[in-house]
Formats: sequence, C-alpha cells, structure tokens
Amino acid sequence: MSDSITPQVFKHLAQLAALESDEGEAEYLRTQLNNQLKVIHELEEIPLDDSVKTSSHGIPYTPEIIPSTRPDEHIAYPNPEEIIHQAPDTEDGYIVTPDIPHEELE
Repeated sequence: MSDSITPQVFKHLAQLAALESDEGEAEYLRTQLNNQLKVIHELEEIPLDDSVKTSSHGIPYTPEIIPSTRPDEHIAYPNPEEIIHQAPDTEDGYIVTPDIPHEELE
C-alpha cells in the first residue's frame, strides 16, 4: 500500500485535531487507521458491473419509500423539578455543569 499514514503525517493530523497521546497510543491509532485504509483499498479492488450505480448505502431512497417527516411538537415534561432534583449540582432551578478547561488554538 503506497498511501499509508506515516508517523510524520499522523503527528501533523494529531496536531491539527489537538489530539494528545503518548508514542504508544499514537502508534496504535496510526496502525488502526492504516488497517482501515487497507480494507478500503481491498474493497476498491472488487470488480463491479458498469450497471451497478454508486450509492452511499444499500437501499436506494425513492420518493415512494421515503418516510414522511413528522411535525415538531413541544410536549412539556409534567414535573421538571423531578429531573432537577436528580442533578448533582443545581442553581435557581438550572443544572450546573462543570467548567471544561481548554486552551485557545492559534
């Protein structure tokens, strides 16, 4: 396979995704990605008849089988205090979530 993900390419992708990993984790992920690429290349090798149309899934969605969309309908929960009471931290009737520390990306 000529277009495998090299350690340098993986390092660049991990940096773009702000992914932190040690060398062992990075090598494991890189190996798994290369295995997936290998399977994709194997699937591409399967000869298909020209009459087979490309699709993103196995079932063509024709107008006859597309389910109709349901209307959005607001249904208020009968006892919201019951939900609020179960939360570990609340304030003035709202659930308080912990702050997630983050860094600004340049």
